[in-house]
Amino acid sequence: MPSTQSGRDVNALRKPHDDEVDVYGLTHAGNVRKNNQDHFLICSVRKQVQVHRTSLADVERLPLAGERMAFLAVVADGVGGGARGEAASRLALERVTEYIGVTMRAYHDLDAADDQPFLDALQDAAWKCHASLIAEAEGNPDRRGMATTMTLWLAVWPRAYLLQVGDSRFYVFRDDKLTRISRDQTMAQELVDQGVLTHSSAMNTKWANVLSSSIGGQQTAPVVTRLDQDWGNVNLLCSDGLTKHVPDERIAERLRTMTSSQQACEALLQDALDGGGSDNVSVIVVRDVKRPEYDAG
Repeated sequence: MPSTQSGRDVNALRKPHDDEVDVYGLTHAGNVRKNNQDHFLICSVRKQVQVHRTSLADVERLPLAGERMAFLAVVADGVGGGARGEAASRLALERVTEYIGVTMRAYHDLDAADDQPFLDALQDAAWKCHASLIAEAEGNPDRRGMATTMTLWLAVWPRAYLLQVGDSRFYVFRDDKLTRISRDQTMAQELVDQGVLTHSSAMNTKWANVLSSSIGGQQTAPVVTRLDQDWGNVNLLCSDGLTKHVPDERIAERLRTMTSSQQACEALLQDALDGGGSDNVSVIVVRDVKRPEYDAG
């Protein structure tokens, strides 16, 4: 039997079991718009993909197959108006799930000390989604001008990887502190980075809602970030329909006092609606909750 100190080390490093992953996601059209152009996806990546929750229609729920290789969460916020935006976000999520299996094979084939090929494979998945949407728009006049953001979080314990295009955000709440990991790919943020505008003034300009990078748009610049995944992290993905109306301080308070991922998502959605709900809102919250029966003795 391991010593108390060793037991703590083993338990701190072990991978969460399936029933220790507390995750929930939702999407809402908001108070103003008739159509919801957002989509989200939550799934386990095994030898096959098993979908847990999604806004996509007609998704086949594949059977459990072997140990969980990774955990995937994605938010996509379509642009282009009406059906075009909805189609863009839906197609991006469908396409990226097709590429994840290949990406995971790249992960397991590489040297554990060097995951750069895996980061390259994730970025390549974004480029393939981008090319797929462009081809779809070129072949269908009704879909010309469609594009979407895509923020994808892939947890491969004890690491996680963030793939981002656009301005849907990713936050980590840990040790009572909320940290935004993603960077908004908007014209406003570009002007802030160049020193032309301050952050507070940029958010009140027309450029705040103009994407400088998107899947299917005129420009795309996928960014992949390597993260440490650990017990105690609360991960949040959201479209800008949340952050337009809910400040970071309120998000932190909701995650600090959360009783479950579902409760946190529903509370944040209500905050966005109460704040005006001027856009579609999508929220995913993921955290790992230890069950004592799995800890080493």
